[in-house]
Amino acid sequence: MDAKLEPVMVPGSQSPLPRTGDTQVLDRNNVLRNTYWLLALSMLPTIAGAFAGMQFNMIALFKAAPIMTPLLMFGVMIGSLFVVTALRNSSWGVLALFVFTFIAGAMLTPILTVAAGFRNGGQLVALAGGMTAAIFFGMATIATVTKRDFSFLGKFLFVGMILVVVASLANLFFQVPAVSLTISAVAVLIFSMYLLYDVSNIVRGGETNYVMATLNLFLSVYNIFISLLNLLLAFSGQRD
Repeated sequence: MDAKLEPVMVPGSQSPLPRTGDTQVLDRNNVLRNTYWLLALSMLPTIAGAFAGMQFNMIALFKAAPIMTPLLMFGVMIGSLFVVTALRNSSWGVLALFVFTFIAGAMLTPILTVAAGFRNGGQLVALAGGMTAAIFFGMATIATVTKRDFSFLGKFLFVGMILVVVASLANLFFQVPAVSLTISAVAVLIFSMYLLYDVSNIVRGGETNYVMATLNLFLSVYNIFISLLNLLLAFSGQRD
């Protein structure tokens, strides 16, 4: 086997021992496994945040200030992202990640409230969740099995994400339904490809911090779910 060797220092030794390709693969698998576990656990504070938002009637804030409240919450989420990034190399990074996912869950209050107003709203929420899971497992499987390098997608996806964010913020002011649906459709495509890109990055050893890896995957899953639910409510929602 043609193994790639990298130096690994052993305490008390002046010379490095070789690190085989098998060891590298094991390290990558550990990062991927830890990332998947942490991603699964992060869904718990997300659900708790969504439940808290519904119970404490956060929708009243969005109705009272339909532009300022989303902008404020978006600012809080961005601030939380910086905190997670700053703490990514410590045990506090996991706690910061859970706080961020709780806030993200609370941000689901408006769309879940809209879904609750439809006769089949609960079914559509479940369907959006199932479709999101299918996309995640599909993209993760492709990235893991093929082991292809999808890093070439990085710049394209980053530009696409920025355009989606800017368009979403702009549509807060204009509230054009057709634009909202277009943004949702594009977001599903962009963040689905981001799943492929991020899992491939982990598999190939480009991302070794499982807190950041989890954060990246969570953001993609979160945005895919919201976008799919928005599309389903628009095209399949049945009002009472």
